[in-house]
Amino acid sequence: MKLDRRTFLASAAAFVGGSLSPRRATAAALHRFRHGSFDITVLSDGHFKLPADIVAPDAMPAEWVDIEKRLGGSGGAIDARCNVPLIETGSELILVDLGGGGKFQPTEGQLEGAVLSSGHDPLAVTKVLLTHAHPDHLWGMLGADGKPRFPNAAYYIGAPEWDFWMAPDYATAMPKALHAFADGSQRDLGAIRERVVTIKDGDEVAPGVHAIATPGHTPGHFSYAVSGPETLVVTGDVVTNEIVSFEHPTWRFGNDTDKQAAIATRKRFVDQSAADRFRLLGYHFAYPGLGRVERAGNAFRFVADT
Repeated sequence: MKLDRRTFLASAAAFVGGSLSPRRATAAALHRFRHGSFDITVLSDGHFKLPADIVAPDAMPAEWVDIEKRLGGSGGAIDARCNVPLIETGSELILVDLGGGGKFQPTEGQLEGAVLSSGHDPLAVTKVLLTHAHPDHLWGMLGADGKPRFPNAAYYIGAPEWDFWMAPDYATAMPKALHAFADGSQRDLGAIRERVVTIKDGDEVAPGVHAIATPGHTPGHFSYAVSGPETLVVTGDVVTNEIVSFEHPTWRFGNDTDKQAAIATRKRFVDQSAADRFRLLGYHFAYPGLGRVERAGNAFRFVADT
């Protein structure tokens, strides 16, 4: 079966409200580093297939062949990685995003096991910072028992993101293609409603960690800036892979809610990242997703840490 946007979205619908069987977590080799006063471990939730008509719908066939090869894909799709930073500072143990929980595609859903492999108890997680509420970032919220995997955490999410996905009239207000995503968001966010903190641009969500509004991919998409000798920015889907988002920042991404707003935000974000020499940690980049942005002619390139 060819993987395209239609079958990709159908894979989300197939799991909403369905029963889940426990999965054996297989944690990737852990990448740990020190950033200022923070100890950071990059965990992996696994990966999932992402088709060409989502990754780069504006690419010509020859351009896609090159992109697919450089991203290690095949058959008209790439493997999108799911890099989840675990940030330790003082008494805080912070996750940024939750992965897909094995509910979206069977190759993801490894986060809980990765937390354990890092030497931490999921009960010790104090905060979860959400970039946005798409399945591959949120659906790891609940375990097979339907209870939160990180029950003692406070959950931070952009106020516009919460309002968008939790709207009671979403079935009539949203395009039908988003209904499965919204069903999953309401299931997961509803389960931790009493522990949610809504945020706005510039909020300090933990000492030395600030929220950056990066809307367009979704209405309340956020990235997170971690203070240090240089600024480390943990991204969600404001940049979606290490090739297309930098070399072709004006191209559309198939799952952007507001494609023109997403392009404008991406252009600003990539330009500022190069100008201010931010270090980035990309959610969907090749593990561990760390590197910097450089100008390259009229566009940019991502240079992974070595």
